[in-house]
Amino acid sequence: MRKYEVVLIFHPELDETALNDALEKVKGWITTAGGTITKLDVWGKRRLAYVIRKQRDGVYYLVTAEFSPTFANELDRNLRFHEPVIRYMITAVE
Repeated sequence: MRKYEVVLIFHPELDETALNDALEKVKGWITTAGGTITKLDVWGKRRLAYVIRKQRDGVYYLVTAEFSPTFANELDRNLRFHEPVIRYMITAVE
């Protein structure tokens, strides 16, 4: 297992339940692959540095998790096609 930080930016027009469902789906992918989520920080709604998909704002989350390095590619693919996520970044922590 390796430690990772995953920064997620969700679409700003999602209501609370849709946002929670989208986040639970991402957390479910991690736990189903045998990983563990050690920390979840809610950064909230913030202004983006530039327009992404015609949006100026986004809802930010930081997920600190431990999972297999081989799962990082699968998580990347899943997040790329997950509609509520407008941007994400997966970073390995030393």
